[in-house]
Amino acid sequence: MNAAWSVFWKELVDALRDRRTLLTVLLSSVAMGPLVLVLISTLVSSIEKRAEARQVVVAGLANAPTLHNYLLRQTYTVSEAPADYERQLDTSKLGDPVVVVPKDFEADLAKGEMPLVELVSSSANQRAEGSVNRIMNLLLGFNREQAALRLSLRGVSMGLLQATQVEQRDLANPAARAARLTAMLPFFVLMAVLYGALNAALDSTAGERERGSLEPLLMNPASRGALVLGKWGAVAAVAMLIALLSSFSFLPGQWLLRSETLAATFQYGLPEALAFLALLLPLAGALSAMLMAIAIRCKTFKEAQASATVIVLVVSLLPMMNMINQDGEKPWHLWLPALAQSTLMNRVLRGEPITPIEWAQPLLACAFLTVLCLAFVARQFKRAAVR
Repeated sequence: MNAAWSVFWKELVDALRDRRTLLTVLLSSVAMGPLVLVLISTLVSSIEKRAEARQVVVAGLANAPTLHNYLLRQTYTVSEAPADYERQLDTSKLGDPVVVVPKDFEADLAKGEMPLVELVSSSANQRAEGSVNRIMNLLLGFNREQAALRLSLRGVSMGLLQATQVEQRDLANPAARAARLTAMLPFFVLMAVLYGALNAALDSTAGERERGSLEPLLMNPASRGALVLGKWGAVAAVAMLIALLSSFSFLPGQWLLRSETLAATFQYGLPEALAFLALLLPLAGALSAMLMAIAIRCKTFKEAQASATVIVLVVSLLPMMNMINQDGEKPWHLWLPALAQSTLMNRVLRGEPITPIEWAQPLLACAFLTVLCLAFVARQFKRAAVR
């Protein structure tokens, strides 16, 4: 253990010596939480402002005085659509869907026929697409009002057309509703931990081999296990420091929320930060060991960087399974590192309980992966010593 401790301090000093790289990683992990929350709150705030504006863009407004009157009674501001509204919707210059009214709208309405009203939008235009349901419900309200008036003129109650009364009830708590917007936070935290361990892991293995300092280190009387444990401890310490800063960066980041709705529903306090940290620390150790296992087989730092892209790609893709899979969580999700942390961190954001067994599953998986990778690195050290 004394040899491992000496190697640990030596590797930690080497990792801290590259201050420019270390400062970049630390600042990015600290600023990540506030920056992501500001971007999300800006998006939510812009959506709320468009909803509060209560604006409807209509093409052929002069053809529908009845519809115009209804929209004004609903406290909406009605504006005429530009002549090239289709092009502006395609290029995202127009942020509202367009209601297209035909010329014979009033005549068909008076005859009791159904005039065709189009709601034009573009699925590639996110701003306009976000208001489609709101405008569609507004037009359906106009339909119901006209139907009620026609039935009243004939002495028929509107209630005869409604067999049941339907009310919608949302079972999700405020934290779960906020988690729909903040579901990307675990992804950014995972990537920060990964990139925090990346440079230190590659430098302590492939970097030393390229500089020619690995062979003199192996000539020391220390065991290969002590050397590997010391190197891994230094790399994992850097990754765990990034995990600590990333988890707690969301606490002051909440002060910058611009959306009142998101600020009221996003509950991230000290318990949530500690839960994030408990999930990320084992993963930081496992990622450090995996990166060392990949880099130890490479002769140069650049070769190790190219090989490590596989780990970066896998860690970035695994959390997306939660978005692609619409059938909910599977039992094996908690046994797969990165995916397990992403799954449980989302549950923490939703305020859902986590059982002790569910805490233990990713911990055991990371521990097994760490031991396996460190054993492989120690074996490679022995081969290098023989050569």
